[in-house]
Amino acid sequence: MAGRNQFVVPQFLDVEAKIIGPVTARQFIIFLAILLIEFILYRVFLSLALQLIVGLPVLALGAIFAFFKVNGQPFHYIILNVVQTMRKPSLRVWDKTLSDADIRIFLKPVEVAPPPPPAVKSPIEKGRLSELTLVVNTGGSYNPEN
Repeated sequence: MAGRNQFVVPQFLDVEAKIIGPVTARQFIIFLAILLIEFILYRVFLSLALQLIVGLPVLALGAIFAFFKVNGQPFHYIILNVVQTMRKPSLRVWDKTLSDADIRIFLKPVEVAPPPPPAVKSPIEKGRLSELTLVVNTGGSYNPEN
């Protein structure tokens, strides 16, 4: 074990970092947004009764988005999955208008031309190779023409 490199494998990648006590950054940002919405509602509805009627459901919805989890996943992931499921059709319908002949056309394999063979270099002749080796070994002082 002495010569092997040791690598630290990160664990708990799905745990969010806590910034204020048990509150994560995502939860803190959600609550800041909810407080901003509540302040705007307070300025629009100056009546305390209307503020409670409209503001409490918004606050409850914000708390659900911030703290509620389903199967260990935050609630907004569940909402996103529901929206994506509603947008995609989940029912597959067989188009029976195609005949057997039409289907056989789609099943025919497409013939592809084979790729050209790779270019092959001619090997260096043995006599020429030994001359080049001699030139390299002597540092260029050997001249094969002499």
